[in-house]
Amino acid sequence: MFPVQTNRTQYIEWDLYDVAHNNAKGYCSARCRNGESPGMVFVVQPTYMSVMADGLDPLLTSIRECRICADHLPLGPRPVVQALGSARLLIIGQAPGTRVHETGIPWNDASGDRLRDWLQVDRETFYDPSRIAIVPMGFCYPGVDPRGGDKPPRPECAAEWHARLLPYLASVELTLLVGGYAQKFYLGRRGQRTLTETVRRWRDYAPKFLPLPHPSWRNTAWIRKNPWFDEVLADLRARVGPLL
Repeated sequence: MFPVQTNRTQYIEWDLYDVAHNNAKGYCSARCRNGESPGMVFVVQPTYMSVMADGLDPLLTSIRECRICADHLPLGPRPVVQALGSARLLIIGQAPGTRVHETGIPWNDASGDRLRDWLQVDRETFYDPSRIAIVPMGFCYPGVDPRGGDKPPRPECAAEWHARLLPYLASVELTLLVGGYAQKFYLGRRGQRTLTETVRRWRDYAPKFLPLPHPSWRNTAWIRKNPWFDEVLADLRARVGPLL
């Protein structure tokens, strides 16, 4: 299930199959996060439905040409995304760092090296869009946070593009939510008060989601402090291997 904004300005959860097969009618049955009855029908905003007929390639081109938040990006826009409809694993992270911005290659940095180690996959596999889709919460480098690290992902990206893109990824069987921003957006009230507790209860979100901390060097101390994370990695590798 993935969130999409309706013309009632609230978020609902909908099934990709329903959207793919009902888009001509412009509706889907959904279970609301606010507890309304299952099976209620909501009309989805046309901007989310009309793109279904346009194809994935034009949509990816539109994402890569996006300039919605250009005025807020210190290095300018360079959206980074990787996707094909056959991908069975989806990685939703935070936003590119400077190295990724410079190269245009997602996770092309030390954090990516650690993530690939967690997954036990090589670069060739990782960068094969037919197997792995990479859709960050923010597609562009957001700049430096004066308090340290990078700024949060720009909120415009997920709001504008995720609900348009994810219906094309109907083959995805497992989505990795890497970092707190992705977890809050996709787990909503199902998430715990802290990232640590959300990751500790990773089994609660199976089989569709698996929450992970960000693999940044800044989280090295967190990994050492939480030895149970080895169990998460073992489950991660067991689930990812058969998908690739």
